[in-house]
Amino acid sequence: MKKALVITLMFCAMLTLFGCGKSGAGENGEVIVYNWGEYIDPETIEMFEAETGIKVVYDEYETNEIMFPKVEAGATAYDVLCPSDYMIQKLIEHDLLAEINFDNIPNVKNIGQQYFDNSKEFDPENKYAVPYCFGTVGILYNKTMVDEPIDSWSVLWDEKYADNILMQDSVRDAFMVALKLNGYSMNTLNEEELNVAKESLIAQKPLVQAYVVDQVRDKMIGNEAAIGVIYSGEAIYTQRENPDLEYVIPKEGTNVWIDSWVITKNAPNKANAEKFIDFMCREDIALMNFEYITYSTPNDAARELIEDEDIKNSKIAFPDLNQYNNLETFHYLGSDGDELYNNLWKEVKSE
Repeated sequence: MKKALVITLMFCAMLTLFGCGKSGAGENGEVIVYNWGEYIDPETIEMFEAETGIKVVYDEYETNEIMFPKVEAGATAYDVLCPSDYMIQKLIEHDLLAEINFDNIPNVKNIGQQYFDNSKEFDPENKYAVPYCFGTVGILYNKTMVDEPIDSWSVLWDEKYADNILMQDSVRDAFMVALKLNGYSMNTLNEEELNVAKESLIAQKPLVQAYVVDQVRDKMIGNEAAIGVIYSGEAIYTQRENPDLEYVIPKEGTNVWIDSWVITKNAPNKANAEKFIDFMCREDIALMNFEYITYSTPNDAARELIEDEDIKNSKIAFPDLNQYNNLETFHYLGSDGDELYNNLWKEVKSE
């Protein structure tokens, strides 16, 4: 569930050779990739092009919700996407994905079986998705600005941190926090439970400095806030830049997410799409991407190549999820569920 900043002009310039938009095909054709911003090491794309002769046409998005309507409309014929769990389920239910021929992806052997087992929540027969990154959502706090141990979502409602709290500007993530705080499933469709969560979020609003998507990373690094809701991969990066930051998974539970490579049903370059996914599953390439984006890799072979023992044994990058309670993966709740959550979120934001 990559939540990185939209790609910079400098990054686009680095990718000029293979495109931040449409371009001509390479000697062996092209592959059109639609991915989160800053969610791949650009050098790995250069290596793929050099080794295969396949031109990569690269586009990026900031949220799953931005990506879906573009894919559904089909205005651009993308080959490869990297959606999150619940969005993969939605794409499957809307018949927008092609089954992957795993015979063409031998490097899939590097992906830990546990991640394919977890993927069955949204891809029941493991036909459509190859895990790329995984992680958790938790609380990042500045130890010089918070004078107590943090272990609960409830700190986000503590008045002494007024105007020092950063919340995710995302309907599912925001409601996840409030639902978990109140002891409910983050996939609930129970309107009474959702209204309790809505009222909690409305009560929290006066304490919130900002609702952000990716900016929580830079704000926390810059000591602009005391506490923020963040994705684990971002937390790893922030701790490199600011050692006063600490990440915790709250005791009430949280979201465990998986982002995966998928191929669109109408992919114009399906064979090249499978070559691209296979390349990204190669252990040395997966290691490069992990080191570049800092989001946890499900590639067990790549993890063995990590030289920094602190990172290799990091409880943030590779947590023992068995020690936590009430962990869930987001489910696609149907169009009615989407409408229900979106309407409640509008009520929160309009208060």
